[in-house]
Amino acid sequence: MAVETVPGPVASKPTPAEIIERGIKRRYAAERRFRLYGIGAILFGIFFLFYLFGSIVAQGYTAFVQTSWQLNVFLDPKVIDPSGKLDEKELLTANYTVLAKNALAEALGIDPKSRPKTREAMKLVSRDVDLDIRRVVMADPSLIGKTVPIWVLASGRVDSLEKGQLDRNLPADVRKISDEQLSWLDQGWSKGILAFRFNTGLFVNGASSQPETAGIGVAMVGSLYMMLIVVVLAVPLGVAAAVYLEEFAPQNFFTDMIEVNINNLAAVPSIVFGLLGLAIFINFAGLPRSASLVGGLVLTLMTLPTIIIATRAALKAVPPSIREAAYGVGASKMQTISHHVLPLALPGILTGTIVGLAQALGETAPLLMIGMVAFVVEYPTSPLQPATALPVQIYMWATSAERGFVERTSGAALILVGVLICMNLIAVILRRRFERRW
Repeated sequence: MAVETVPGPVASKPTPAEIIERGIKRRYAAERRFRLYGIGAILFGIFFLFYLFGSIVAQGYTAFVQTSWQLNVFLDPKVIDPSGKLDEKELLTANYTVLAKNALAEALGIDPKSRPKTREAMKLVSRDVDLDIRRVVMADPSLIGKTVPIWVLASGRVDSLEKGQLDRNLPADVRKISDEQLSWLDQGWSKGILAFRFNTGLFVNGASSQPETAGIGVAMVGSLYMMLIVVVLAVPLGVAAAVYLEEFAPQNFFTDMIEVNINNLAAVPSIVFGLLGLAIFINFAGLPRSASLVGGLVLTLMTLPTIIIATRAALKAVPPSIREAAYGVGASKMQTISHHVLPLALPGILTGTIVGLAQALGETAPLLMIGMVAFVVEYPTSPLQPATALPVQIYMWATSAERGFVERTSGAALILVGVLICMNLIAVILRRRFERRW
């Protein structure tokens, strides 16, 4: 017996209008997802940017203040100027540490003749305490024989302890500061002879093995020398090369190869330029190692592609009608370029130049290759003398084992970032101020 089947409901086909509507909904949904992906990527980048700056600021803001002692130092003429002739050599080589020891012992109520206690007390001030007193004497020798209040730096370990970077509750052998020394520190705060002061030494001092006396002054001078060399060499060479390639050079295989190589050089790792500078300027030309001149030449080679590319882009942005109008009134090609094209392209050229200089200022790898990691205490008086640079100084401090150099590293990084931000802001302002819309 056959079983009769009952057909089910037949699904109706979607109408063209429904198909179009579904497609529109899918496109809108895809657009919303894409916008969310973009917003998420921006938020992700902003989060890590703030995290980076937050960590640098959190570790580095304390570098701008320094724990210091105010000591009433008796500038004993028997110690400073035994001959009474104010001889400069005697003033420079006097035993100022003894004067600091006596003043600190008096301030803390310690018997100056008690060697164990005075030895422990002197661990609370910087090992370079004699430099602070000598600086005062050399500035005004008439103070010899008088008792003068002088601010001297505390030791790096005391500075870290007072800034909360070392826990007071740690055992004495761990914090390397005894309980008696802690009581002296508390006594100093209560008497007002121990205080936080603005750390001018961070900006004016040179390299030092003691974190409390280390500064970026020498590094900033070295960076200034290098930037001057880059400006003098890279800017005219880069602009001239860009003008020739854009306005005069014929379109052939040779110029195409030059353009390709310039674009490739802009993407070459900076350490390669350091190797090139080491081979050419030091090994071949015999220029002094660790000199700002060599660093400036290396950074010039690294900056040239950036300036050439930016200048060519600025020249291309000038409308052809400007050139045609100049030719129409009888101007030569050189007059057209110098009187019309270059002035109109100047904002873009300045922007590219400043961006290139900012990039060069923050470079470390090429300077390491040419030996600008020297321990330089005195300011270089010429680009031929040994020097270091600000990013290299940050690198050197970051590799130091002393706890006090951690905040110095972050503090110097804050200064470097601030300089770079200012340079980029100048570029943006100049661009907006002089840019013309065509």
